[in-house]
Amino acid sequence: MKPSPGKSPGTRPEDEAEGKHPQREKWASKLDFVLSVAGGFVEDWLRDIRLSHTRLSSNPAAPIAPRQPLPGNRACAGIGYASIVIVSLLNIYYIVILAWGLYYLFQCFQPELPWAKCNQPWNTDRCIEDTYRKNKSFWVAANASNFTSPVTEFWEHNVLGITNGIEDIGPVKWDLALCLLLVWVICFFCIWKGVKSTGKVVYITATFPFVMLIVLLIRGVTLPGASKGIVFYLYPDLERLKDPEVWIDAGTQIFFSYAICLGAMTSLGSYNKYKYNCYR
Repeated sequence: MKPSPGKSPGTRPEDEAEGKHPQREKWASKLDFVLSVAGGFVEDWLRDIRLSHTRLSSNPAAPIAPRQPLPGNRACAGIGYASIVIVSLLNIYYIVILAWGLYYLFQCFQPELPWAKCNQPWNTDRCIEDTYRKNKSFWVAANASNFTSPVTEFWEHNVLGITNGIEDIGPVKWDLALCLLLVWVICFFCIWKGVKSTGKVVYITATFPFVMLIVLLIRGVTLPGASKGIVFYLYPDLERLKDPEVWIDAGTQIFFSYAICLGAMTSLGSYNKYKYNCYR
């Protein structure tokens, strides 16, 4: 099936400038494509802690490739458009999580972390610092349910600004709004030249999470009590498998992680050569 004439997203601008029939852009190298796909797997690993941005920066053409997945089958004509809607809605709300991560990054560059103690303006009388929480005699005498940690109050009162109810939406969090704007700007510059810019961005976005995972792993296994955490991880509570909610959550996570019907991997693969050896 020949491509339709005229300009199409994902085509080479030099073809249009020279009056040639538009051709699909290609990855500059196989490594660009491999790292772009690897970035998707990194995101799946980090999804539980909500720290990833690879798909937003390496998926510039998600609506393009799946638009006509089966052009000869009218019954499947809506699959591509449904993928566009799903990816659009997903990116709109998921990028907010990236704004939270960026906000936390900025907050880290302070002499004292704002979530370390209970001396901040947003802290309440129920805030208890870790030094008191580690005091077993104090913790036993007090009712633990009546106290919160400075980390929790930083998240709920400072970052989110949670109000008393849905009827009170509260003011605009301009610090988060600026972080959200900055994330959108970063994403724009990551994809504004198509696979030419995206293929270079993934060298950072796909490898940096691996480095950080290794650093966190080394740091985690060297902390006191790390062996107890490893044992807790390797020997789960099998009785929880009887809970249907566990299977529902696991199924939801699997469908979301594999990006079923999102068209992300289809879009990334569409920039390869037609006879690209994907098995190798």
